[in-house]
Amino acid sequence: MRFMIIVKAGAASEAGALPEERFIAAMADYHEQLARAGVLLDAHALQPSSRGWRIRWSGARQLVVDGPFAEAQELIAGYTLIQVRSREEALEWSRRFPVPQGLGVDAEIEVRPLCELEHLGPSAAAERFCRLMPDA
Repeated sequence: MRFMIIVKAGAASEAGALPEERFIAAMADYHEQLARAGVLLDAHALQPSSRGWRIRWSGARQLVVDGPFAEAQELIAGYTLIQVRSREEALEWSRRFPVPQGLGVDAEIEVRPLCELEHLGPSAAAERFCRLMPDA
């Protein structure tokens, strides 16, 4: 089972502030533990929403909206992708995640299971999509 640990953005990450050295060290320690356990698939920080955009559809119309976006706590600052045997194992790993904004600052991570291709059901389109995936 694959799970994504989603790190919510904060005012500092949206302002482009670099994390403190002790947080980077804590993240390196945590991700080294994941790697040693053989469950780490990927992990990255994201640049502020001011560097990105959104595509919105309304009927047949498409609109490109440049960042930044409001409500920093609803944005994603980074993610870690893990593959584990169970929801319980994913919960245990996520409880060990370093505090994203630093101790004493409210922060939140969100953990969600990936919708695997087999959840799409048998179809030619799903099989075609599956062949594109490197871990298929």
